[in-house]
Amino acid sequence: MSSTTPLIIALVLQQLLLLMAPSAVVGETTMAGCPGNCGGVGIPYPFGIGAGCFRRGFEIICNDDAAPFLAGNGNSLIPVSDLSFDPPEARVTLPIGWQCFNSSDKVDVHRDPNVDFNRDGMYRISHTRNHLVVLGCNTLGYVGSQRRSGVVGSDYDHAEYTGCLCYCNDSSSAVSGDCDGVGCCQVDIPPDISDNMVSFDYYPHERNLNYSPCDYAFLVEKTNYTFSTADLRMDKSRTMPVTLDWAIRDNLTCSQARKTAAQVGGYACVSDNSDCHDSTNGPGYVCKCNKGYEGNPYIPNDIDECQLPNTCYGRCRNKPGSFECWCPKGHSSADPFKERCTPNFPLPAQIVVGVLGGLFIIALLVFIALLRREKRKTKEFFEKNGGPILEKVNNIKLFKKEDLKPILKNANVIGKGGFGEVYKGHIGNNNQLVAVKKPINVNLAKKDQFANEVIIQSRVIHKNIVKLIGCCLEVDIPILVYEFVSKGSLEDVLHGSNRLPLNLDKRLQIAAESAEGLAYMHSKTSTTILHGDVKPANILLNDDLLPKISDFGISRLLAIDNDHTMSVIGDMSYMDPVYFQTGLLTDKSDVYSFGVVLLELITRKKASHSDNNSLLRNFLDAYTRGKTVTEFVDEEIAAANDHELLVNLAGMIAQCLNLEVDQRPEMTDIAERLHYMAKRARSN
Repeated sequence: MSSTTPLIIALVLQQLLLLMAPSAVVGETTMAGCPGNCGGVGIPYPFGIGAGCFRRGFEIICNDDAAPFLAGNGNSLIPVSDLSFDPPEARVTLPIGWQCFNSSDKVDVHRDPNVDFNRDGMYRISHTRNHLVVLGCNTLGYVGSQRRSGVVGSDYDHAEYTGCLCYCNDSSSAVSGDCDGVGCCQVDIPPDISDNMVSFDYYPHERNLNYSPCDYAFLVEKTNYTFSTADLRMDKSRTMPVTLDWAIRDNLTCSQARKTAAQVGGYACVSDNSDCHDSTNGPGYVCKCNKGYEGNPYIPNDIDECQLPNTCYGRCRNKPGSFECWCPKGHSSADPFKERCTPNFPLPAQIVVGVLGGLFIIALLVFIALLRREKRKTKEFFEKNGGPILEKVNNIKLFKKEDLKPILKNANVIGKGGFGEVYKGHIGNNNQLVAVKKPINVNLAKKDQFANEVIIQSRVIHKNIVKLIGCCLEVDIPILVYEFVSKGSLEDVLHGSNRLPLNLDKRLQIAAESAEGLAYMHSKTSTTILHGDVKPANILLNDDLLPKISDFGISRLLAIDNDHTMSVIGDMSYMDPVYFQTGLLTDKSDVYSFGVVLLELITRKKASHSDNNSLLRNFLDAYTRGKTVTEFVDEEIAAANDHELLVNLAGMIAQCLNLEVDQRPEMTDIAERLHYMAKRARSN
């Protein structure tokens, strides 16, 4: 271990502490000896409670430490929920204005909402934080800014007006959440509004008195009111949150105010590190701290933080707007602003820190080595599984391990079998629902075999075949990502927990669509595709019971001249007996398996190899001896009106199960016949 290791660690810790240490401490915000809080609301100067604690126009009333109020004219007390000097704002609660009509369509009661909160003219309604809202049907409400000087008795005695009109055709016109002129309208307000006075123009209300007997108008914060149709009969005592801009309005501008610096109660920017800014809403000015300083610019000078208790536990030096705190030489502290300085580590402590630091470095190096090894293995798997080939395929997405990690959890498993496990989850920016198949084992004879199979499967696009979305090649055994089919398998619907009632029409439709998917694989793709394991568990259904052929985990995509494949092993209950004798897998092998599926579909009984397939034996025996079809079909469809249809269906099943391969029909013929039967069943 190098002797410099403890020194390096100590220097790193020192830099971290310097970054974490505050650059300044905010000073007091109230005048000395004055209350700084009322009901949980901070009271910064120029606001204040009691004589000598506030500047003229900024008095706050606090009754028994309850919620504070602005001191208005007369008995007006305006509730306050927040006060600040940067930005210069006061958040208050103000009443609404309204007028109501009687049966003669005349205004018989109304209320002027003005509470006269601005006795000294220090406040303006914030035009950036608030807007005007008008409610009613056939209602025009408006507000005005400052009155024009020298104008008395005029209809237009304010400098600016703004308002809006809302209308309703009938009681169902207005919609909650919409405030675009039907039952509710809203509009931005101009600056320099000094009160909450609202006014209405008269419009007839006779035809909408039963659902909108009153007009309402109020100022409210833009983010704090959403229209509800119930508000067409709003509680008339309701109040709304409003943000006020305030300023020192003894003088009109900063240049005028600075001339009053020598006067008592004159220039308000008394901190040595503050500056004056003209008000952006109405006349007057506000004070702000200079860049690099914090605190209240309305209070004289900067405080000496070093004189405050529990500010620094080392050596302290006061600075304008801030202070320094450090440990003396030979001492250290994790944070001298919070913890006392202690002598530097003795030698045994240095050794311990050095050993721990060394172990940390070793662990870090091991971690980096493992990370590189994992990255190298990931690259090897990617190349072995045909990644360089599949990267060039447009309609297949290559997922990274990290993309699938949230899905590959035990809680998301929806199926297990000889092929492996199936997981359900969402993936990608569009949060697509997918089924992820993680095989247990795949025997790849060639490096590019898997890639070729994926390329061919990616081109199989049919409404009755489960779509392959992509795969993950960064693992030893590639993981496949398919579209998710919501209703489960045909086996679940026929025999399992998702068992559903199915009439003959629906069963024939499922059979026809399934046959259409297999026919597409057999004869309508550039490369013949033999499934090799057709069974109800591999026919999935969506919410509309549209079937989709699935599970190519053990299927092979075969060239037309390569039919021998003893490696394909499907479910023994559905596998063609001829295949076991010859080792030859053909499209007629899938036809045989599909015949077993059709038999299960009409009998609702499960084929089983363990009982020597008694279902098949009994059916073929009954059919050969000419027994009545209703003896072996499901009683749910046995009473079907078209007995001949069931006989034809049984005949087709017998053809599919024929041990003479050449006597079995083509899948395209099966699909066409099933579609005809389904159409006939629907017409009955």
